[in-house]
Amino acid sequence: MDTGIGDGTRAVRAGLPEPVKHEPTLPGPAFAAHFHLPGEPTGPYTYGRDTNPSWTLLERAIGELEAPGEPVETTVFASGMAAVSAVLFSTLRAGDAVVLPSDGYQALPLVRDQLEAYGIEVRTAPTAGDAQLSVLEGARLLWIESPSNPGLDVCDIRRMVRVAHAQGALVAVDNTLATPLAQRPLALGADFSVASDTKGMTGHGDLLLGHVTCRDTALAADVRRWRKVVGAIPGPMETWLAHRSLATLHLRIDRQCINALALARALGERAEVTGLRYPGLPTDPSYTLAGRQMRRYGGVLSFVLPDRDHAERFLDALRLVDDATSFGGVRSSAERRGRWGGDAVPDGFIRLSAGAEDTDDLVADVLRALDEAAGPVG
Repeated sequence: MDTGIGDGTRAVRAGLPEPVKHEPTLPGPAFAAHFHLPGEPTGPYTYGRDTNPSWTLLERAIGELEAPGEPVETTVFASGMAAVSAVLFSTLRAGDAVVLPSDGYQALPLVRDQLEAYGIEVRTAPTAGDAQLSVLEGARLLWIESPSNPGLDVCDIRRMVRVAHAQGALVAVDNTLATPLAQRPLALGADFSVASDTKGMTGHGDLLLGHVTCRDTALAADVRRWRKVVGAIPGPMETWLAHRSLATLHLRIDRQCINALALARALGERAEVTGLRYPGLPTDPSYTLAGRQMRRYGGVLSFVLPDRDHAERFLDALRLVDDATSFGGVRSSAERRGRWGGDAVPDGFIRLSAGAEDTDDLVADVLRALDEAAGPVG
């Protein structure tokens, strides 16, 4: 696809096959456990755990978004954690060391336990200040999450890749919060761009999906082989729905970014709000760095209310924001992250994902809920 076109045009056209008269623009999902295969087992489609035409189209589409005009390989998975696990377990062996963020996605500690059970050394450090580099020496893989989830810290991806490669380490970037329209890890030098497409990429809160994109064909082959071995494959219907959803990615992301910035500005005026983080806010500690490596700042922000009860009252008072986990959907959502017990955050810590509602309506709803939460109790 032409690399000179805009993000919206690319998202709308990404991965589509050449038009065929009387055929749909995006062919329907290919429901098949096996394919006609006379003679020798050659050709692209043999058995449903290996390949599927619906996967092929979606993988091509995501690759065009991750690295326009460049030869990359994308592998789609049944969930974001399946994609994360594929990179870790296809790359690391007993005796290797991996560096993970200590403030990353809540499920990473579960992965750590499994890695250590396989004889892999796991080191951790925070995202901010490129602190992971302090424990990198001798590691096989550096795993970056920028912006981090849920704290929204940002690290210098270019610098970290440069240092890691100089030491012989591979670099994977979890790009879930940003999506390829906001940040392209491969262009920043990373070896793997990984995401949970359950979130912003598909954006409707009705699919579980993930992907890994690589430039290096050998690394991509290892990731794809891992998918085949463990069977972490997406269903054809989910794959088709995900591809359909990409056509509105730019519309959704742009509105979410507008809404997130408006909310951040409004929240910054509230005395009861502390610890406000949004990389697109000029007063945010990560604003300058994020501006050097991000093309958009995403739709997620975080802040802290005085205590657990105050946070719960706020969430209960919201009308346009669902109290739900996950993020990146067209409907705004928020949650008190401390309820899960896996994040090192205060009891009143809120992660809010701005949706695609009208900006004035959404800001008004959040401010009204804050007013109600601050009022007399009982």
